[in-house]
Amino acid sequence: MRYINVIGAGLAGCECAYQIAKRGVNVRLFEMKPTKKTPAHKSDLFCELICSNSFKASRIESAAGLLKEEMRRLDSLLMCCADKCAVPAGGALAVDRDKFSAMVTYAIRNDPLIEIIEREITEIPGDAVTVIAAGPLASEALSAEIQRLCGGALSFFDAAAPIVSAESVDMEYAFRASRYDKGGDDAYINCPMNKDEYEAFYEALVSAERAPLHGVDVQNPKVYEGCMPVEILAQRGHDTLRFGPMKPVGLRDPKTGHRPWAVLQLRTENAHRTMYNLVGFQTNLKFPEQRRVFSMIPALHNADFVRFGVMHRNTFLDSPRVLNSDFSLKANANIFFAGQITGVEGYMESGASGLVAGINAVRRIRNEETLTLPAETMTGALSRYIADETISNFQPMGANLGILPPLKQRIKDKRERASQYSRRALESLKNY
Repeated sequence: MRYINVIGAGLAGCECAYQIAKRGVNVRLFEMKPTKKTPAHKSDLFCELICSNSFKASRIESAAGLLKEEMRRLDSLLMCCADKCAVPAGGALAVDRDKFSAMVTYAIRNDPLIEIIEREITEIPGDAVTVIAAGPLASEALSAEIQRLCGGALSFFDAAAPIVSAESVDMEYAFRASRYDKGGDDAYINCPMNKDEYEAFYEALVSAERAPLHGVDVQNPKVYEGCMPVEILAQRGHDTLRFGPMKPVGLRDPKTGHRPWAVLQLRTENAHRTMYNLVGFQTNLKFPEQRRVFSMIPALHNADFVRFGVMHRNTFLDSPRVLNSDFSLKANANIFFAGQITGVEGYMESGASGLVAGINAVRRIRNEETLTLPAETMTGALSRYIADETISNFQPMGANLGILPPLKQRIKDKRERASQYSRRALESLKNY
């Protein structure tokens, strides 16, 4: 019986296993949970969302929205589940994280062609075509094996934001609204601050005590730019937060009739709206410091922290040196990689890589030519980015319009330009 090994049941691994099974090929899916977990993992379910519950922008005329639409058209399991588990998030697609993980887990566990093997993998199997989707939190033993196989890897740190209970948010100091009134008035809870409140908060934040990281300078750790801890971001300048996660543009406080000096947005975590995520507040502060500093925001003065923010190690390959654009290993065509370990940054970026790796793993065992989607598509552009040998200082990359080939005609209007990119991508995918 022919089968394909998939290591890891995260977003990339589950999407990969699904794509393989739907093509009639048996899968052996290895997952070390629940026997062994990393410090960042809490659930026994597959596809656990470690950081945010947001999959970024929904609009097809955006880079993140385009990627998700491409995945829908390629019959993505993750997108099917995400659309069914969506919670209000303005212009973004956010999900009830527990429902999402449960739905994906159910689909994978009930697929007759997928065998779940719950144990840690410490050596790369050599008995079949294998997709390594162990993720950036691969165990130490597997990480060492990957580094041996690939001649080294790179490490960054990633951070998650705190979550507070909805009932503990003081609505006397908050208001519901989406930026520029997009997505309805109930998508976000906005926690405004005046200038004096922001000044005091800022000083407390940049001087707060941070949690230790083994062998790392906690004041200047090497981190993903997209998940920059809020206290490190604040160090870049006094008003950095006001132009970043606390920007007040597009919002007006109904109590004052004016735009606040700074605003923290809270995004719902679950369908019952009992928990809210502090948007953009990834952090490595010690837990008591998180409570002290974030409670200085007036609406959170009595906040009940359901989960504190944490920082954890992320490992990714120097992919341009070791991977092809079909996600196969240059040194061994029967081994594929998928997920953030390849250098695609983001939940759905990881899922898309798993989708492509799964398709190509099947093509490999059938002795068919592997594929890379057109460069005009976001999926194809990401695939090409991780294999671009001209990149000397490789760093993780999420979906963005900058990696797409330029349009033939220059368009000044930003929205119209993005719309043209999306139309071209989807037409290219359709023709392909």
